[in-house]
Amino acid sequence: MAAGETQLYAKVSNKLKVRGPSLLLEPLLGMGFPVHTALRCHRNDPSLDDPIPQEYALFLCPTGSLLEQLQEFWRESKRQCTKNRAHEIFPHITLCDFFTCEDHKVECLYEALKRAGDRVRGSFPLVVPLALHSSISYLGFFVSDSPADVIREFATTFAMEVAVLADCTVKPCAKQLHLTLAHKFYPHHQRTLEQLARAIQPGHSCQWTAVLYSRDMRFVHYQTLRALFQYKPQNEDELTLSPGDYIFVDPTQQEETSKGWVIGTSQRTGCRGFLPENYTEQANESDTWVKHRTYTFNMAMDLASRKDGEASSRRNGEPHPPQTPRDVSSIQALQATIARKSVLVVRHGERVDQIFGKSWLQQCSTPDGKYYRPDLNFPCSLPRRSSGIKDFENDPPLSSCGIFQSRIAGEALLDSGIRITSVFTSPALRCVQTAKHILEELKLEKTIKIRVEPGIFEWTKWESGKTTPTLMTLDELQEAGFNVSMDYRPAFSLASLMPAESYDEYVNRCAVSVGWITSIRPRDVGVILIVGHGSALDSCTRPLLGLPPRDSGDFAQLVRKIPSLGMCFCEENKEEGKWELVNPPVKTLTHGSNSAFNWRNWIPGS
Repeated sequence: MAAGETQLYAKVSNKLKVRGPSLLLEPLLGMGFPVHTALRCHRNDPSLDDPIPQEYALFLCPTGSLLEQLQEFWRESKRQCTKNRAHEIFPHITLCDFFTCEDHKVECLYEALKRAGDRVRGSFPLVVPLALHSSISYLGFFVSDSPADVIREFATTFAMEVAVLADCTVKPCAKQLHLTLAHKFYPHHQRTLEQLARAIQPGHSCQWTAVLYSRDMRFVHYQTLRALFQYKPQNEDELTLSPGDYIFVDPTQQEETSKGWVIGTSQRTGCRGFLPENYTEQANESDTWVKHRTYTFNMAMDLASRKDGEASSRRNGEPHPPQTPRDVSSIQALQATIARKSVLVVRHGERVDQIFGKSWLQQCSTPDGKYYRPDLNFPCSLPRRSSGIKDFENDPPLSSCGIFQSRIAGEALLDSGIRITSVFTSPALRCVQTAKHILEELKLEKTIKIRVEPGIFEWTKWESGKTTPTLMTLDELQEAGFNVSMDYRPAFSLASLMPAESYDEYVNRCAVSVGWITSIRPRDVGVILIVGHGSALDSCTRPLLGLPPRDSGDFAQLVRKIPSLGMCFCEENKEEGKWELVNPPVKTLTHGSNSAFNWRNWIPGS
């Protein structure tokens, strides 16, 4: 490629997003390049000369106050309930399925949009009635009554005009017209999403805009990544990355990649190669779509034939409708609905003495008091304690399997999309360790501090000895690498724990502690994680549910059946003024035992 052409491609690549297309595209079009090739500007693209028709679709998009409320819902639903399929695309009503059009006929689509809009402009409803609909995996607004018929007429007219002008087949949307708010979300998020949706007030008049978009049909079912950092290839089969680049990744073609790497195709250059995944983030499906033309209804001025100029080549990662200041009252109404708490109570993982018995410490101690690992299910090391190794006897750590259990539970919580915003643990080492490993799998170990609450410690009657166990101090935990809060003021201090307390004293202690925990308003309202003992799944949830304590005999029988990483999940129902026990966000963890093995038993003659 000549130097002059290379410079021209560089200019287009760098400035296309912020300048109108006419000055930049005309020289390329004059050289004979088709429009779709000139827009992509891929000097090393192996498919540069391939005839790749784009897919087009027409959407009806809200503007003004309604758009602001929907965008606020998008942000809050993603923050509270993690990302779902609706977040992949901007707020819209689909008017037709995606269809193909040859590049030299695209101008005909613009004319078809203008003609269709002009035909129904006078009858387009001032207010589009939106009725909220909710199911187990869908939440959105349905368009009903005569306004839906007018919108369908517009879509049908557009399809007919496209057929005549561009010789393309367009299938207008035949389903119930709808504006999706959430789709394919986790069932336990349904109530939160519904509450967020009820804060939206769709009844006000709104200027609706029909928008024509296109996408590259080669990458429809690919994942889209956005580059966060610049990357210079170290090998010839690697991609060059610049911040903001979009990369298309086929999930079915990643077998040949090493851990931490993916193979994808750059939208900017068209080249395919390996790239480090941690240099990118997940982008939305529609971020790479091209916005072509708009037709706005309900305006005194006819803007139907207005060209989008700069926006015609803009990616819709930027807001498409004009941005106006947010309606403060609508934001406050939305935020008021999310002040609902959830509490997830989790039992700690397998403890080492649970497997190796009360004499476990003698099995792993040298005569001079040093720790060694006699079995793979013993932890690799023990944290340092000021009074030495002997205090671990009544405050045992997790076993290796207990660590694994904690991590796999944390990984499952991450996959579930649950948002942990604060963590409280019993001061027992096994509970603090469990919380640490869960937070590490949630990628929150550096951002959320563990608050140690002695008030949720085990019923001291069940602890051996006439005194309460010597537990690690906050300073010792911090020195051992646990990210504990040094500022948290607990409901009960370590010194207040009394040995051999009565059952009534124990359940009262837990009730006071969980009341204190739930009264603290975190900066980000979400799920409060409490990591405690098996007994905590009962003693820390019944006070929330407004239930009296169980009979102590029934309580003891119940606790014996609670496995490692057993969970109970409570949600606050503000409408009814009470808490409810609901399905935990992840399934239970079940596994079998693995007995000890001595290879010497296999020596012949032994």
